[in-house]
Amino acid sequence: MKTATIRDVAKRAGVGLGTVSRVINGSPQVSEATRQQVLAVISELRYFPNPIARQLSLGKTLTIAVVVPFFTRPAQIGRLQGIENTLAESDYDLTIYNVETVKRRDICLHEIPCKKRADGVIIISLSPRDEDIPYLAHADVPVVLVDANNPLLSQLNRVVIDDVEGGRIATRHLVGLGHQRIGYISDYLETAFNFTSSRDRYAGYRSALLSAGIEIRSEYHLQGEHGRCEAYLLALQMLNLPVPPTAIFAASDTQAMGVLQAADELDLKVPDDLSVVGYDDIEVAEYLGLTTVRQLLYESGRRGVELLFKTLLDPTTEPTCETLLTELVVRNTTAPPKCSG
Repeated sequence: MKTATIRDVAKRAGVGLGTVSRVINGSPQVSEATRQQVLAVISELRYFPNPIARQLSLGKTLTIAVVVPFFTRPAQIGRLQGIENTLAESDYDLTIYNVETVKRRDICLHEIPCKKRADGVIIISLSPRDEDIPYLAHADVPVVLVDANNPLLSQLNRVVIDDVEGGRIATRHLVGLGHQRIGYISDYLETAFNFTSSRDRYAGYRSALLSAGIEIRSEYHLQGEHGRCEAYLLALQMLNLPVPPTAIFAASDTQAMGVLQAADELDLKVPDDLSVVGYDDIEVAEYLGLTTVRQLLYESGRRGVELLFKTLLDPTTEPTCETLLTELVVRNTTAPPKCSG
């Protein structure tokens, strides 16, 4: 028989996770009627609270805040799934602060990490600028950075992705197949949000080309807003060059989909006429047979929560910076070029 969780209790009683936790911990902030209702469900389901989760939640807001930009993007959904599923067995509620403007970013980084808001904060993909450091370094709650970094914040737990190596292995794969004309389509490398992933993947791309003795051609790197449609337009532009690339490395699977769409419109067969590599290995990548670089999206979210809980249990714990590796997944969109010219 499956062991009941706090979520099962909350669902059966028709209340929130925080209410169930407050009943368990004897909080006076719950009405007597609600208390008796929750206690009856606890007895019915034979729910036994996780002792570690209870220890963490005593005297707290029972909330973990996650600050994440453009949270509907597939890569962010993967990280959030790792966070949510890891929190599921605890007494904590999850509050998501979506960031889609620079003003919103500044408000979230400066105001969310405080005891009145949450017991801990996870910041995803928003690498703090130097001016953000005082707000995070002196926050009165633990802060964990996931897919974000600033070397001056060594006192914070960080889960980072080796995107430079990811860009390198994607490009090496294409070079190994015999491609000499390799394009790179990405987000803007410099943004007000200080995103670093496209920039790091570009550094890996350049490194692999230089190591192979291949000339870096500026016309083979196009950048724009993130999205399939934008990547489609950039790919059309690149593939209509007098001497187009024989392969394109896209900074995300979403952008690789735009490249595939452009190839189809130009009657280019993939991979015979054009090889395509993406990045992330989101669910649709397998469906499309897309060769891509897999990053551990779910795992990064899970590890972020685990590091946060570790600090909540023992604030004197030394912070760590964990680097998650990337892996090339070869499918059906890459092959040797038709000719070397």
